[in-house]
Amino acid sequence: MAEQELENRNRLPTLMEVLGRRTLAPVDLFSFYIYMRDQQRSVDYLDFWLDVSQHMSLCRHYVRELRRSMLLETPEMEKATSKRSSALLENFGDIGEAESHPSSNEKRSHEQRLSAFLRHEHKNSNGSGQSPAHSMTSQHSRNFSRPSAEQKPSTSEGPPRPSFMSTPEVRTDSNSPGHTVARADIKASAEKILYTFILPGSEREIVLPQSILNRIIQNIEEEGRDDPEVFDDAKDYVFQAMERDAFPGFLQAKALGNLVPLSILLRLIIGLSSLMAGFWGGFYMILTDQPRHIRCWLILPFTIGCYFVVSYQYKLDIVAAYLGFSEYTWMNWARIREPYVRKLLLSRAMMATLIFGIATVALSVLFIFVPGTNF
Repeated sequence: MAEQELENRNRLPTLMEVLGRRTLAPVDLFSFYIYMRDQQRSVDYLDFWLDVSQHMSLCRHYVRELRRSMLLETPEMEKATSKRSSALLENFGDIGEAESHPSSNEKRSHEQRLSAFLRHEHKNSNGSGQSPAHSMTSQHSRNFSRPSAEQKPSTSEGPPRPSFMSTPEVRTDSNSPGHTVARADIKASAEKILYTFILPGSEREIVLPQSILNRIIQNIEEEGRDDPEVFDDAKDYVFQAMERDAFPGFLQAKALGNLVPLSILLRLIIGLSSLMAGFWGGFYMILTDQPRHIRCWLILPFTIGCYFVVSYQYKLDIVAAYLGFSEYTWMNWARIREPYVRKLLLSRAMMATLIFGIATVALSVLFIFVPGTNF
């Protein structure tokens, strides 16, 4: 990630930038995952989007290794590979170049060509009983573990999330002895997504329009497809739902504040309790005509109460904002690294400090200098 790009982005990030890991804390992908899990209670949608992206990465890895094998294999391999498959592979060019521009039309074109190649290879394998890739990868496929509900294949392209923490990484290094991905692994990945998120009554079923649902089931179960385009409509639908329903709240919580809901609620309780204690003590000292040097103790509850009430109102801890920290779970703080968010929170902290100071001084002066009444 280029530091210059972050400095020049004088705005809040988009959802695509967050999902593409082009943002920093507290508006990074990890923070968005926690927000979807703890506050939106709809992390299954984000997991589906990430798993489909992971499936795309697996397909890219497979085609990249297949293309590399075509360039290095013997003439016998060239005979086993159809001319149509060779032409499709040659058209891929440098896949990594398109991956570096997640929102570009070039990447979309590469994805369409990748899906077209996988569909063509699937048809060839059905007709001949053996696909060109099968002969290249059969010697490695026995050593490659298929993904399951507990274990997902991961590449360097896949974004980090808690479900990937213990997953062995699929290496793209050509010197790695187990780097080759078999076509069966791609099919297993597509079926895992289907059985986990799509089918009615599945473990983590997400709500999709019936037309999209039926099309995915037909493509995978009846036609045997496993190319990434199978999930395109569902992926776009889920992305739009997250962008419309969850992402604005995420930006408001993380870019305009630095507290989680539990902290905000506790600050309201502490702030109101302190203010009530201050008012009770103030009226008691006025009615008993206590001297002003005794009344100065009221500054303490009024300061605590005003600080926490203002903190609740702005959903912002003022001191943490000045220090450059944001709370991502209860009492767990992370440093603010996104430049624009840091500036935004600092400006809001200064405004909150002004209001906090005015309220504290006004209440303290009022109850300290009001003449006492002794009954």
